[in-house]
Amino acid sequence: MDILDKKDLEARADKVVEQLHSYLDAGKKVFTTSSFQSQSLPLLHMISRVDRDIPVYYTNTGFLFAQTIRFADQLADQLGLNVIPLRPEVPKIKQLDREKRFLYASDPDHCCYLNKVQPLEPVLRDNDIWVNGVRSDQSSVRAAMQVEEPAQHGCTRFHPMLEWDSRMVYFYRKNHDLPEHPMEAQGYLSIGCEPCTMKAFGDGNSRNARWFGMNKTECGLNTTLVSGGN
Repeated sequence: MDILDKKDLEARADKVVEQLHSYLDAGKKVFTTSSFQSQSLPLLHMISRVDRDIPVYYTNTGFLFAQTIRFADQLADQLGLNVIPLRPEVPKIKQLDREKRFLYASDPDHCCYLNKVQPLEPVLRDNDIWVNGVRSDQSSVRAAMQVEEPAQHGCTRFHPMLEWDSRMVYFYRKNHDLPEHPMEAQGYLSIGCEPCTMKAFGDGNSRNARWFGMNKTECGLNTTLVSGGN
């Protein structure tokens, strides 16, 4: 793997930091969301450089890997982050289909809505800027996004990592001695809820191992919560 220019990476990170400061200086209420994967680390590190009081939300869906929750706690301590877990409003007993199966087995879109999208909607209503770490190389949906665009509930999405790729993420982590998700060494390169996550396979996009066989590539945070999303 060719080594990327450290100065270039740091210059890119500095631009992100400057923009975050610009939002805060303008009196905007800023928050971010994180899946706490290895690929999340550069953005979380940049946020820790700006203001460690910026809320970092994640939804503890009840289906997350225990390793992910422990990793979130580890990063909160290591980077001094203001990590805030959200929980679904609808209890699991009411998330069953007619055959008494959890919805992820029969209606994964609605499962994601109840467990990921719905808990975040009040946060969007209470804030101005949603710092979101999507990258254009992750999916066709994300490739069509702009660096800044409207979200639902009057919030604005800021996508500072849009033009980064996995190599840049890797070297930024190495340059700053940032850890990796404990499951990555086991072959899990895109990690979400346990029932809908597999080890990476083949030479395609690592997100292909999510919702395998369900004709689904996004959980709704980057579709439903985009302005104009369904």
